[in-house]
Amino acid sequence: MYWTCFVGVLKRELLRFWQQRSRLISALVRPLLWLVVFAAGFRAALGVAIIPPYETYITYEVYIIPGLAGVIMLFNGMQSSLSMVYDREMGSMKVLLTSPMPRPFLLVSKLLAGACISMLQVYAFFAIAWLLEVEAEPMGYLLVIPALLLTALLLGALGLLLSSFIKQLENFAGVMNFVVFPMFFLSSALYPLWKMRESSEWLYWICQFNPFTHAVELIRFALYGQFNGQAALVTGVCTLIFTSLAIWGYDPKRGMVKRKVGG
Repeated sequence: MYWTCFVGVLKRELLRFWQQRSRLISALVRPLLWLVVFAAGFRAALGVAIIPPYETYITYEVYIIPGLAGVIMLFNGMQSSLSMVYDREMGSMKVLLTSPMPRPFLLVSKLLAGACISMLQVYAFFAIAWLLEVEAEPMGYLLVIPALLLTALLLGALGLLLSSFIKQLENFAGVMNFVVFPMFFLSSALYPLWKMRESSEWLYWICQFNPFTHAVELIRFALYGQFNGQAALVTGVCTLIFTSLAIWGYDPKRGMVKRKVGG
């Protein structure tokens, strides 16, 4: 019964993604713009020293690949939360949440389904980057799967948490900009942390406390067959916290949905 329910949620998300194929194009445009256009300009200005997990000097394009994979999942997590707000306004979310299945299971199924969509988009990006001769180690594309899944769950849980607080669809864009861009730019996605530290000590510590930084580093190390324990711990703990808060937020007895859906 649980498996049938999960498959139903997954099929619904895949069908929605297939009907909105422009989502894939828009998800790839942003990272490809950074990879092709901005990286060409930053290559000369930003030299990347030999830092783990790299064993030699690398180009800026190689450095930003994990961060751009992360930003694809970040935007997809926000897109998933947008669909939750839309479903709540249209009333279809009531059908899902009044299912006899436990509410936490339904929300986790939604997270896993969104994570699958995110990973499909990331591998499409990896394929295009490979065609542009920006590539990692061949085995890294398999070894990175657990890191991608954990990152997708982290960002999906964050989006799910935000959707429990957003009352109207019109408010989503402002919240999205307030969350997405600070998480993206105040991380190691585009610049090594040591360069941040050279610029500003307090910016460096903001980046250190940003869970997206650790998610990006988890992907970066996994792409080169290495495991970053600290990044995995922080990403995992934040995923559990965001998921728990999202489940609480969708609890009609205690959470935010009580005032929106239940009453």
